[in-house]
Amino acid sequence: MDNGLLHTEKILADRKTFYIDLKENSRGMVVKITEDVGGNRDTIMVPAEILGDFIQALQEVKNTADQHSD
Repeated sequence: MDNGLLHTEKILADRKTFYIDLKENSRGMVVKITEDVGGNRDTIMVPAEILGDFIQALQEVKNTADQHSD
């Protein structure tokens, strides 16, 4: 297991796989979100201290998407 890895989740969506990892290092905790499409990977890092704001923004985007999917 990767050093500093505290928790991991995996989401499968069509041909994409998303990995959500909570990691800790000397600077603190970070959430690493990786999208894997056929071996091509893109990653963003979200500092754990703003995770609540990040989740709230995603929920607001989801709410808007839900309204437009009817």
